Amino acid sequence: MSKPVFDITVHGMPGPQGSKNKNPSGALYESSAKVKPWREAVKSAALDALAYDEAWQPLREAVRLEVVFTLPRPKSHFGTGRNAGVLKPSAPQHPTGKPDTDKLLRSTQDALKDAGVLVDDSLVTDTVAAKRYVLTGADTLSHPGAVVRVWRLNKPKESES
Repeated sequence: MSKPVFDITVHGMPGPQGSKNKNPSGALYESSAKVKPWREAVKSAALDALAYDEAWQPLREAVRLEVVFTLPRPKSHFGTGRNAGVLKPSAPQHPTGKPDTDKLLRSTQDALKDAGVLVDDSLVTDTVAAKRYVLTGADTLSHPGAVVRVWRLNKPKESES
């Protein structure tokens, strides 16, 4: 596969977007308090990367999005006392609980659109996403965050007048 047209590392706790709650007056709000800071972190990292590309135009064609989300391990995965900081043999290798991968993608895609990486998140036709624990494989970080890469799937569209 060719080189991605956009590649960033985002630092911060990935936040899912999608589940809503109602307040007493009936207004809907995001159930996760992490979604707003996460979207801001993705948008900020994207804007920082785009600041170095004066010719950047938001993508208007089909794209492939790859994201590896790095999540912290729960404290219950580690021993106690003199074994504090030592991973238990029974600790799972992969994060299978919440947040859901699709909801993490939703907040990330919306932030990429808000930053001007994409004209619309509907342009994402191919997606590869993974949730991993800190330092457990390729593209995982030493702290919570994500590695985000975008590839063009077609030749860029001509500018519309």
